[in-house]
Amino acid sequence: MSTFAKRERLLLADLLETAGPDAPTLCEGWRTRDLAAHVVVRERRPDAAGGLLIKQLAPRLEKVMEEFAAKPYEELIQLIRTGPPRFSPFQLKQIDEMSNTVEFYVHTEDVRRAQPDWSTRELDPVFQDALWSRLERQARLMGRGIPTGLVLRRPDGQTAVVQRGTPVVTVTGEPSELLLFSYGRQNAAKVAVDGDEDAVAKLQELRQLGI
Repeated sequence: MSTFAKRERLLLADLLETAGPDAPTLCEGWRTRDLAAHVVVRERRPDAAGGLLIKQLAPRLEKVMEEFAAKPYEELIQLIRTGPPRFSPFQLKQIDEMSNTVEFYVHTEDVRRAQPDWSTRELDPVFQDALWSRLERQARLMGRGIPTGLVLRRPDGQTAVVQRGTPVVTVTGEPSELLLFSYGRQNAAKVAVDGDEDAVAKLQELRQLGI
């Protein structure tokens, strides 16, 4: 079984440690300390992590996030490295891969690409295919609220239709870059966006697609 989630977890921990607690990230309003706290809370405090999806629970999530962000930064890094607690469902490899591969890849790039001297990582084809598979499965969910037709396209011509309709915007790039675009990192993603000018402008304004 692949271990992409574990690899990206350790890389994220290393990057956070090297960057220090006050470095910028691509997550609006978050420094590296806030991002580290988010990762830990998501895995270790399911009672609060529900606030990521349920608006009514957001105040509790914010409070718990503040508590964890106040912990020693080195402790947060170690909690990320060691992973979820013993009885967490994230301990199961299949769930870890399904839930954390994208999460850790995106947040790794949130740290990397917020630095002025970043460069694109060379990712192996197997990992690119794994990211593409996740994009294909999520495509229809991502289409919610998008005001235009949208197609994601790999350089080899494979496509995923996110939203049917006209005018159509086509976003072309490697799966890793399409994933970042889809998660609201439009300004940092290395993609080509083609289509009606007004439709492209509206798409670029979205914080992220309807995932």
